[in-house]
Amino acid sequence: MTTNKPLLLIIDDDPVIRDSLQFVLEAEFDIKTAESRADVRDLLLRLPRAPDAALLDLGLPPDVHSPEQGFALIGDLLAVSPNIKILVLSGQDDRQNVKHALALGAFDFVAKPCEVELLRGRLNHSLFIRDAEISLQQEVISREDGFIGSSPAMTSLRAQIAQLGDTPFPVLIEGPSGSGKELVARALHEGTSRESQPYLVINCAAMSAQLIEAQLFGHTKGAFTGANGAKAGFFEEANEGTLCLDEVGELPVELQAKLLRVLENGEFYRLGETQIRHSSARIVAVTNRDLRHEVTQRRFREDLYHRLSVFRIQVPALADRQEDRLLLLDHFNNFYSAQLNVPPFKLNSASSDSWLRYGFPGNVRELKNITVRLCMRLQGRVATTEDLEREFELGNALHEPPSPPETYPAVAALPSVPATDQPPADLVNSADEMAAQSALRELTSSDNFRLDVALRESEKRYIRAALGATAGNLSKASRMLGINRTTLYSRMQKYPELQPESD
Repeated sequence: MTTNKPLLLIIDDDPVIRDSLQFVLEAEFDIKTAESRADVRDLLLRLPRAPDAALLDLGLPPDVHSPEQGFALIGDLLAVSPNIKILVLSGQDDRQNVKHALALGAFDFVAKPCEVELLRGRLNHSLFIRDAEISLQQEVISREDGFIGSSPAMTSLRAQIAQLGDTPFPVLIEGPSGSGKELVARALHEGTSRESQPYLVINCAAMSAQLIEAQLFGHTKGAFTGANGAKAGFFEEANEGTLCLDEVGELPVELQAKLLRVLENGEFYRLGETQIRHSSARIVAVTNRDLRHEVTQRRFREDLYHRLSVFRIQVPALADRQEDRLLLLDHFNNFYSAQLNVPPFKLNSASSDSWLRYGFPGNVRELKNITVRLCMRLQGRVATTEDLEREFELGNALHEPPSPPETYPAVAALPSVPATDQPPADLVNSADEMAAQSALRELTSSDNFRLDVALRESEKRYIRAALGATAGNLSKASRMLGINRTTLYSRMQKYPELQPESD
């Protein structure tokens, strides 16, 4: 049954907490509950619409004593619903966990136990901010240039958008979470010859394989359970406009071959139909994954990667846009203070320097969330460095100049497996044998060997090597290690000896 209430997810491993929260909040919210990250993924595939908000415990199965599942779920939820407001409701409320959750994109952190009225107020406030942000997005879309910033990275990005906007070829937009890839995708449509045609977005992470296939290609009546009539898919409805494949790295492998066929010759079939149909839609693909790495791991088709990446745009992380941080602060400070009906806060010279030195691992999304919290708390006062440090995640101050941005022209095609990624088989076998012999010697020579200690030391050794090879650049080190930046930072936090020295 449809409802106009905001859709709220309650995610907690304790059934008493889930049931209690549902009981006290169900008058105001359409509530769905889950007890683990896997449950949430299954639930998201069945929901008729994206959730508006989530109450999330950090300690989830299989390890309820660790926050890692909760941290990962923040990213999962934002991938499916970029506008969702996530309130972490957890007893794992030490300062490090709070700041890391907020850096990953959580809007607020409420420590357990809490008063119901406090929780209700925080939820309602978060939805108020969400509605305001959606209005702001529409305002940005309607402007000629919706990008804020004058840094070299943004100048390069604008040039790529201008040059690629009217090309008929696919464009692959890559970049970290929270950096504004969706704005770039829309900018490739707005202000071009396709502007009068539809602009459609499908989130490849938010649906089951069957539902994505039906949404993309359409279906006939009776093609699957629930198909009560024929329906055109996005490829048809986009006509000669733009079809954006958001989170394309999550596209199920079984659908990648069908997508490749459309990209190669424009032909496709509706589900349950044998009639060939044609599409002239321009494809824009968006991902925060390294698709070249996904190809080497056989999780993404190499031929599809090359088709999607005829042109590539790398959206810069905020760490590479140092000059833009004060511009973004002014913009969101004025916007949120107007929405909250309070005067904007100010920075002094010391706090301004602190703002410029912070790394913003969560990119523009994190900057926005920090700004709205400062607007609420300071209400026109001057923000001190202590005020800012309460918001900043430890260890993410900048201690080096930002990396130079990627510049146009984009690379048309890159080899999916560089030669250095595939050492000769005899070298691999030799290295494996040497490693096995070394491990055996260590096991037999020690009476108190601990696997968990050995694994931690090995992890530290690789992290230290990657940081040394990249002069401490977390983005480059994470790519070298094959993990994302926030995962690298989370693992560094476990080891004090890996923390950057303060100035």
